[in-house]
Amino acid sequence: MQLPSPKRDGEQDMSPAIHAGLVDSLFMNPAPMIVGAFGPAIAGSVIGAVTGNIWTWLFVPLFVLIGCARALQMRRYRQRNAPLSPEDADSWESRYRVGAVTHGICLGLWSLVVLLDTHDIGAHMLCITTVVAYTSAGVGRTFGRPKIFHLQVLLSCGPLILAMLTIGGIYYLALAVLSMVFFIAIRRVTSSLQRLYLDAWIGREREAALANQFDTALNNMPHGLCMFRPDGRLAVMNRRFAEMMKLRDSLMNSAPTATEIVSACVTIGAISASSGRLILSEIDNSLAGEIVTVGDEATPRSLSWTFQPMAGGGTVVLVEDITERRTAEARIVHLARYDELTALPNRVHFRDEIERILATEHGQGKTQLSALLFIDLDQFKQINDTLGHPCGDRLLCAVAERLRGMLRPEDFVARFGGDEFVVFQQNIRSNEDAAVLARRIVDRLSDRYLIDHHVVEIGASIGIAMTAPGTRADILLKNADMALYRAKADGRGTYCFFREEMAHTVEARRILELDLRKALANEEFELYYQPLVNLKTGRITTCEALLRWNHPVRGTVSPVDIIPVAEEMGLIVDLGRWILRKACMECMMWPQQVSVAVNFSSQQFHQRDVLNEVRYALEVSGLPASRLEIEITESSLLRNTQFTHDVLEQLHAEGVRISLDDFGTGYSSLSYLHSFPLQKVKIDRSFLEGIDNDRPLTLLRGVARLSADLGMSVVIEGIETNEQLERISADGTVTEGQGYLFSRPVQASRIRQLLAASHGRRPKDGEKLVLPFRSIA
Repeated sequence: MQLPSPKRDGEQDMSPAIHAGLVDSLFMNPAPMIVGAFGPAIAGSVIGAVTGNIWTWLFVPLFVLIGCARALQMRRYRQRNAPLSPEDADSWESRYRVGAVTHGICLGLWSLVVLLDTHDIGAHMLCITTVVAYTSAGVGRTFGRPKIFHLQVLLSCGPLILAMLTIGGIYYLALAVLSMVFFIAIRRVTSSLQRLYLDAWIGREREAALANQFDTALNNMPHGLCMFRPDGRLAVMNRRFAEMMKLRDSLMNSAPTATEIVSACVTIGAISASSGRLILSEIDNSLAGEIVTVGDEATPRSLSWTFQPMAGGGTVVLVEDITERRTAEARIVHLARYDELTALPNRVHFRDEIERILATEHGQGKTQLSALLFIDLDQFKQINDTLGHPCGDRLLCAVAERLRGMLRPEDFVARFGGDEFVVFQQNIRSNEDAAVLARRIVDRLSDRYLIDHHVVEIGASIGIAMTAPGTRADILLKNADMALYRAKADGRGTYCFFREEMAHTVEARRILELDLRKALANEEFELYYQPLVNLKTGRITTCEALLRWNHPVRGTVSPVDIIPVAEEMGLIVDLGRWILRKACMECMMWPQQVSVAVNFSSQQFHQRDVLNEVRYALEVSGLPASRLEIEITESSLLRNTQFTHDVLEQLHAEGVRISLDDFGTGYSSLSYLHSFPLQKVKIDRSFLEGIDNDRPLTLLRGVARLSADLGMSVVIEGIETNEQLERISADGTVTEGQGYLFSRPVQASRIRQLLAASHGRRPKDGEKLVLPFRSIA
């Protein structure tokens, strides 16, 4: 609230409340008004009787009438019930002004008549005395609105002074001068009184506004507040404190001591007796501090009490209800350390707890044997994908319940996220106890579940790590994770104990991963090429690009060791991109009749920008699309069949040839041969096993003939002997061959020599085909 500043004239920027107070001062003392109204009537009567002047008698009833009217006005003002509104104040001020002006005019005219129409000195003195007395009496009533008084003085005293000046004589002139000085002094007095009165009103209004602001702030602050005087009695208490402690108004109004207030809080049950003693001790010590009181089950409330001593004695007490904050903090801590779905401890809480247990055992010199079981659910992803994540979540809760039911009170179970659970089994006698629990967990978790009216079956694989003196929680978890990896590799649904050689294997794998990243950055890879030979012409038609890694320590590393690791690391896409571009550039150096075949892994083929990668490789190398052959496996066709079909169609439309590699292994299906736009089928080398017998040979020829009838070229992989070559080429259905009989994979410089030899001679008509590759390679 912004208060006005007082001005010298007292009129500007006046608030309605101050204006009403000034108007009220006009009516606060009726006695001077009544005397001032009826005094001139008495004086007029005396003068009229003595002088016999009839004009003076005429003013007597006029004075009486004005006096009665103003007395009635005063009475009506006092009978008001409602406070003065701004409009009412203006109205009553106008009424008072009319009465004062009328009275002043009558006095002025009466003084002129007495002084100028009579020659009685006594009458003159009585008249002058009456007017001066009336003027003096008005000072105590009209100081609040001095302009009205000044006008009234001018109307009553002005004619009096003029009359004395007119009469003349030393006495009258002296009285005139003294009257003027007196009246000027009265004017200044009334103006000063008005300023003092106005300043007092503004000061009181400011104090009231500040008090109101303080009271509003005090009673609307979120904290409870009590202020105690040096004698220990209550000075101030806000509404929030009374509400928090459920205190009665009568107690607050009786200026109680701190002991009485705390005792009332304890009696009501707002705080406990022990908390009350602690609070009184803090107040008595008069030291700054803070304590927290916690309620019981009946009043589960936490309060923070802050004590601040005041200069000169006394204490201010602030109380904050921190129940919700502590509940939220506890919730945050719970979320940070517990799995929200299963309510089991999470990874962070589990690790800290195991670290504490191990440190305690080590500090006490104990050698108790414990086991950590790392559990991974088998087939859980299929449940999530087929039945949905809500069903999967309920399945995880069911698994958590089963795990809890199988453990002892001293054992510890946690969920690490996804479908991974961990159990810490304490105080066991031997590894066999851990194995028994692992078998129970595998069997129990493999039992059927009924989830949302669905019968669900899953399995579990477990890795077990045993504690040893000085074992850290991180090492124990790492060892159990390695054992779990081996258990899953052994076929799932089983358990495996950690062994030291696992750590060596993992470390070797880690080093291989680091070397692989470095090799990709430094381009330590090299492409070898193995030819595919047309069995009718004897010429090389295609060369398959095969990756080799020239490791400075390991030597030449085979793709069998590179590709799986690259796929797991997510490097296969970058590596495949490099192979594709390198192979296309190399093919540009070969005869135009020769194509290059590039293997695409499943991950590489299903990247969303595979088409752009192929187009870019052809563009930067300048290789025609018809000379690029992409080899994909049957596993690639199984993933996202519609996407695969669309990509193959677009590649085929641009002229790229598509070859199905290793046909006959994995999930072989003859439907691939007509469902996808394939131009070549490469029959796996496994079909050559037992080819000396009629049955395997019949099977091979049947697959080759079916592929040829569908308009596809047929390639046999793994040809190593002339006998194998003669058998598979006898009926003419096999188009091309690949194997050590023709050439091993060789470097780019060597493949160019083979291509020059292959395309540098032609067989004569009727000449038996003799392939030169064995002698060249």
